[in-house]
Amino acid sequence: MTAVSNIEDYAMIGDSRTAALVSKTGSIDWLCLPQFDGPSCFNRLLDHGRGGHFTVAPRRPFSIRRSYRDTTAVLVTEFQTDEGIVRITDCLPVLPEAEKSTTLFPFRSVLRYIEGLEGAVDLAIMFKLRPDHGRLSPMFHPRGPAGYCADLGSRLFQLATDIPLSLEPGTLKGQIIVEAGSHRVLWFAYSEDAPAVYPLLSGAQSAIEKTIQVWKQWAEVCTYNGPYRESVLRSALTLKLLSFAPSGAIVAAPTTSLPEVIGGNRNWDYRYCWLRDASYTAQVFSRIGYAAEATAFLRWLMHATALSYPGLKVLYDVYGETSLSQVSLESLEGYRGSQPVQVGNQAFAQFQLDVYGEVLDGLWACVGAGHGLDRAMRRRLVRMADLVGSVWTLPDHGIWEIPNEPRHYVHSMVMAWVALDRAEKIVHKLGMATDIEPWRVAKDAIRRTVDESGFSHGIGSFVQTLGGNELDAAALTFTGLGFIEHHDPRAASTIEAIRKRLGAGDLIYRYRGHDGLTGIEGAFLPCSFWLVEALDDIGKREEAKQLFERLQQRANDVGLYSEEMDPLTGRMLGNFPQALTHLAHIGAALRLNQGR
Repeated sequence: MTAVSNIEDYAMIGDSRTAALVSKTGSIDWLCLPQFDGPSCFNRLLDHGRGGHFTVAPRRPFSIRRSYRDTTAVLVTEFQTDEGIVRITDCLPVLPEAEKSTTLFPFRSVLRYIEGLEGAVDLAIMFKLRPDHGRLSPMFHPRGPAGYCADLGSRLFQLATDIPLSLEPGTLKGQIIVEAGSHRVLWFAYSEDAPAVYPLLSGAQSAIEKTIQVWKQWAEVCTYNGPYRESVLRSALTLKLLSFAPSGAIVAAPTTSLPEVIGGNRNWDYRYCWLRDASYTAQVFSRIGYAAEATAFLRWLMHATALSYPGLKVLYDVYGETSLSQVSLESLEGYRGSQPVQVGNQAFAQFQLDVYGEVLDGLWACVGAGHGLDRAMRRRLVRMADLVGSVWTLPDHGIWEIPNEPRHYVHSMVMAWVALDRAEKIVHKLGMATDIEPWRVAKDAIRRTVDESGFSHGIGSFVQTLGGNELDAAALTFTGLGFIEHHDPRAASTIEAIRKRLGAGDLIYRYRGHDGLTGIEGAFLPCSFWLVEALDDIGKREEAKQLFERLQQRANDVGLYSEEMDPLTGRMLGNFPQALTHLAHIGAALRLNQGR
């Protein structure tokens, strides 16, 4: 049995509908169908012994070299043994937009293309399908040129291949020797539609080239041309992969229940769209030239918030539904035994005041970039700002969704101020006839409250809750948001206090203190990138640049970041890859590029 892979050992491939995680050992250990938040069918990531996986790897000891093909989401892995070298190209195929309506194509498929480069390599193949989060073990049947199929009523799973495989319940196995100059194909497809479109092995190479073309053309749109273009593009591609193309929603991560503490209960389902993260992502997309993605999110926002307007929910599924009750799965033992494995997220029912600030900040970024707002969106903007003006005094659960009783989080109040400030800016920019005086009154009241009770002169820092003495790394964003000026002495002293109390070398914990959960979580990677921006804000650009360049070394070998990291071991923790970390990475790079 192969050893459990570390979180950082995975690369992501996807098609902006779902995503698969591929390990360094040639195993696809995670894939949900038909979309990000659908049930998993490869789930060894959360149950190494019983979970499903799709493995192609040498039978003898090997070393690997892997990377994405240029600026694409196509993964290339070379396995080297004493006998030779073999290359596997992995992708979820996509078509150029012009061909989608005219080409029969197996959407929601995984293509693995095997090529012999040197010598002869003995490969083992195991296709172990475990749909419905590991609860099913379907029987495959041979279908001649179509390969092998498992029919689950309305769902069809098919593996097309030119490799002979043996059949067991829920599993296909095989073994081949791949010689230099030869190639073989494994193409897994899923369909809920009738009739299904079967993959044609003769079209595999063309499908890969078209997928490469799509991703290269997308990457060429990026307007960032600073010194970190390669890594910024990788983060941008990651965010694009986490965007659900049919609706415009942006999920926080493609995984559920990767633990923030190994063996603890800090395990959450991140396969949904948090308005906070998605609004930040829309801002980033807008700043680097991807107006279509930013606009698609705005359209989704209009749809998703229609029923709760003017109120906002914390998170939604990819189609805009909000009923995401959290359920524990008994069918999976958890990553390295970390229970529970969750489907759904209880945070959907929380009140988080800060989300209004992030959404309106995102709207302002889009308007500032030249995008207009239609009449309905303008009306909602005004109603949201009016609502913030009336509820900012209420306690909430805050940006970190701490499951204790609601409290008066300072960051939440600052974001309420941001919501009103950005609404005011949008009204002026668009020439809207709106009475903004109540917003100004509320803004002044929020500022007085935070100045009086949200900053501790004894500690020299903004604190987590009004009148409290615990710190919160979210305060690193206050200068960038415009709540305090860059030259305000509280900016520098807050940075110093946070680094002293929450820092672990270059890494930053988001907060300390009891939160009702077990174990001490890892350092929160987005906070370190926020620190880069905060240092630049107070004029320490060289220090910020050096920190940023060290943080870039914290990405895995293909440029991906998780949510958290163990400062002692450097191991990644939490759901992976994490949108918030990647957009914070881009934000820091953009900040360092300003004024060049």
